[in-house]
Amino acid sequence: MHWNQLLSRSRLGSDQAQGGTTARTDFQRDFDRIVFSSAFRRMQDKTQVFPLSRVDYIRTRLTHSLEASSIGRSLGTQVGERVIARRGLDGYEASDFGDICAAACLGHDIGNPPFGHSGEDAFRSWASDAPYGQRRVAMLQDSEREDFTSFEGNAQGFRILTRLQNPDNPGGLQLTCATLAAFTKYPRESCLGGGRYPGVSARKQGFFVEDRAAFEAIAAQVGLIRRDGSRAVWCRHPLAFLVEAADDISYRVIDIEDGFRLGYFTFDEVMGLYLDILREPEKPRQRMQAIRDSKGKVEFLRAKVINEAISQAMDCFLDNEEAILGGRFDEPLLHQFPRRAAMDRLIEVAKERIYQATEVVEIQAAGFQVIGDLLERFIQVLDDLAEQGEQASAKSRMISRLIPEQFIGPERIPSPNVYTRLLRLTDFVAGMTDSYAVSLYKKLTGISLPNA
Repeated sequence: MHWNQLLSRSRLGSDQAQGGTTARTDFQRDFDRIVFSSAFRRMQDKTQVFPLSRVDYIRTRLTHSLEASSIGRSLGTQVGERVIARRGLDGYEASDFGDICAAACLGHDIGNPPFGHSGEDAFRSWASDAPYGQRRVAMLQDSEREDFTSFEGNAQGFRILTRLQNPDNPGGLQLTCATLAAFTKYPRESCLGGGRYPGVSARKQGFFVEDRAAFEAIAAQVGLIRRDGSRAVWCRHPLAFLVEAADDISYRVIDIEDGFRLGYFTFDEVMGLYLDILREPEKPRQRMQAIRDSKGKVEFLRAKVINEAISQAMDCFLDNEEAILGGRFDEPLLHQFPRRAAMDRLIEVAKERIYQATEVVEIQAAGFQVIGDLLERFIQVLDDLAEQGEQASAKSRMISRLIPEQFIGPERIPSPNVYTRLLRLTDFVAGMTDSYAVSLYKKLTGISLPNA
């Protein structure tokens, strides 16, 4: 792979050149388009770790994405400065690398359904085990079936950016191919036909069958290495490693801070976890003596840890740049960290003390029920309309009014294709916020009534 091609400013679905008459670059425009999208705003009411938290300090998907984007910009800019000097690239600035990473990080969780990763599990469980949904999904073959049984928020995010937002535009938001390729951490379809591909980039799918042609166009434009001539699977865009690192750094470090705020960790425990990551812990110890508030000390040290992790990630990327460009490197950058054990400890204690906390599990379990029930009820309604037309039941016709036309079909007529119907329904439910999903579930089941 070659940097001049990897940094393509070509936009998916648009052949209109932007030109250089304004202060904003093409990659900065990508960032702005994501910020002003409705899907991005909805992340303010989507779970990061603590579902439906009443503590306003605790991160949501929105604040997590903003923080990951800030880390991605810093990491990308520092890497870009070194790569440009090393490679003698013309026509690019270090900030271009940073802006691509910032935009890709900004959207990296935009496809997550309600209730975080438990929401993804709820989609998979419904497709594999629900009495009605399982039978419908079982009618499909290969990647069409696994799009649902292995439902993945990353693939849903690719749909949102390239199709669901601005649906009347070819290419959706019409982001640059560089940003979309960097966004796609898992550049493969859902079913690989029994093939086994090593490396982190093949661990999950990055796009649905309906969106495979869009990713193929992106991969060709930026020059990704195809790993199989018969299956849709590629090597990662190099900057996807930086996007992944920014996300990993953000949630590992900041989930601990949120856990401290909610009382899951003592001050001394957080200090021990954070200081172990720093190469020179004595300097921040001295600085913290001037900070009286324990919360302020944690915030200060958290910033130091993030800065240290950015430095380590940059070094790991540059050390492996040749292998990355050749498609021979395929593991998270954090696996190469000199302080990997200390970084891994953050996620280990978070799993022990936060992710399995009673208040988290209780709401996630309820969310599991909410998502599965919504999918099960709505697919029966859509099937009734598709198969019976005007003879569909009055109940189906009434409930279908709760689904926007975009997620049914033109003129509110469902597609005769089962895969398409299922895909539109998952678009609808995955796009819900936590609160809206709960509210709609209560109304459909009669638990609560409007204005009651």
